[in-house]
Amino acid sequence: MFDSQNDEKMLIAKTLDKYEFCITKNKITYTDFLTITEQSVLKKTLKEKSINNYIIYGGMKETDRSLLIFYPEKLSVEMVEKNFENIFKIIRIILPSELKYEHREYLSGIMKLGLRREKFGDIVVNENGADIICLNDISKILEKDLKELTRFRKSKIAIESINNINYKEPEFEEMSIIVSSLRLDNFVSELSKASRTRAEEIIKEGRVFVNSINEMKDSKKINVNDIITIRGKGKFIFDEIERKTSSDKLVVKMKKYK
Repeated sequence: MFDSQNDEKMLIAKTLDKYEFCITKNKITYTDFLTITEQSVLKKTLKEKSINNYIIYGGMKETDRSLLIFYPEKLSVEMVEKNFENIFKIIRIILPSELKYEHREYLSGIMKLGLRREKFGDIVVNENGADIICLNDISKILEKDLKELTRFRKSKIAIESINNINYKEPEFEEMSIIVSSLRLDNFVSELSKASRTRAEEIIKEGRVFVNSINEMKDSKKINVNDIITIRGKGKFIFDEIERKTSSDKLVVKMKKYK
């Protein structure tokens, strides 16, 4: 969540400035990397203002942090996608065979450089190292500075095309829950292993997102293929209704992102 209402207003103002620049200069413009909360706020604002010529994308499918990219109305989405190479880059770190780092060790290393979190996106960890998604305009600086960190001095570090990202399809854990109806509060209660009252509180605290939109209504109906994110609890896909119980409750199949 935002630290204050001023933070939210500032984000909206800066983003609308980007949009105005896009329209007046007839150029593609984009924000820094946004959290899911920031994306939700901006989606609502842009919908209210009937602004539709934008894409939310983080360098690959299923990213936690993404840019909001505005484009002139004369361009198609396909034409904008061809420009991704000019917006994104990857910093690829290949570790020596004797080392293996987890996500937090890559993240803490980057943060030690004094780089603001919104300047780089997701970190995709693999067996040999990691791909760090970043903005094109900071890629050379980040590549150079990472080589100075003790933990990466024996590693190979290079800038790669965003098209070459070492993307791995998300893995899921299948689970079944029982709900009395398809209301959001029922799902949150079961997925959080919390009482109905506590589930309502979690929703009111702004911790629940449906398809990346912050949802504050307990009674919101959840549909098959909806993605529910509960901050602190995980991210889930409503896969299907398996059956009804003898008491008319619904057994639903969920997929939890690992």
